[in-house]
Amino acid sequence: MTDDSPNEGFGPTLAGTPTRVDISERDAFATGGWAILLLTVLLLLGGATGIVVGAVEGDSAGGSGALAGTLVAAGVALVLAGAVLLTGFAIIRPGETRVVTFFGTYMGTIRRTGLSWTVPLSARRQVPVRVLNFETERLKVNERTGSPVVVSAIVVWQVADTAKAVFAVDDYDEFIRTQAESALRHVVASHPYDQQTARSEGEDTTQVTLREDGGKVSVELASEVGERVVIAGLEVVEVRLSNLSYAPEIASAMLQRQQAQAVLDAREVMILGAVGLVTDALDQLGEQGTLELDPERRAAMTSNLMTVLVGGSAQPVVNVGSLYS
Repeated sequence: MTDDSPNEGFGPTLAGTPTRVDISERDAFATGGWAILLLTVLLLLGGATGIVVGAVEGDSAGGSGALAGTLVAAGVALVLAGAVLLTGFAIIRPGETRVVTFFGTYMGTIRRTGLSWTVPLSARRQVPVRVLNFETERLKVNERTGSPVVVSAIVVWQVADTAKAVFAVDDYDEFIRTQAESALRHVVASHPYDQQTARSEGEDTTQVTLREDGGKVSVELASEVGERVVIAGLEVVEVRLSNLSYAPEIASAMLQRQQAQAVLDAREVMILGAVGLVTDALDQLGEQGTLELDPERRAAMTSNLMTVLVGGSAQPVVNVGSLYS
């Protein structure tokens, strides 16, 4: 059974399912405009001349000359023809296109540049295909561990299918901005701020983080935004985070935690280094036979050396003598 419903050319129309404009870009009829422009000028000049000559001839014949009427009619016809041809001209610069519609019917897209002539009496909408970019609004989003962060991104994009961009969505520029912000919220909520935050919340420390894996986050963002806007004929070139910081209400607390963690990390490095130095020193003393150290003296020596190396400003007395006197 053939379905001749008026929704032909649209997507599924099941209950609860939104319809989509099923359309793709195709080339519109267009040719070089200089020859047509010359013809148009000749028609307008010829028509004006015919009207003027006919009027003069009519006046000389007392207003009843058949030749005068014919000349005027021919002149009017030529002027009308020239005026119709004049409506088909379009000047297109590099990086621009014209989407041509004829009384509501999509005729195609003109991508050739310069002076072109297309279907007369048609409407032509300018759609740029240059690479464009914009920065999203600064959004407050809870990252994976629940900490609020302020984030924004720069989206680089261009129109790939002019027909979808014009007919599939109401405003493709507003559409990509809204979808970019939605994708940014989703991606930020899927990752922790950094490894320190992930570790403190018991998360997997091998996963991608927002601060330390910017390249991977950018690729994920570009992929998600691209999937969301392909329905509008748009192509995403690149998406990168332009701002990433903790929200003001927790920024101070997070800074203190980072400082405390930095101190602990520094202490850990110092201790590990000191242990290695003390071990090497005691081993060399034992191998050279410089000192004979029993276990208790060795422990005391180790304690004093660790105090000197780790304590910084401390000035202990290093005792290598008898512990029993």
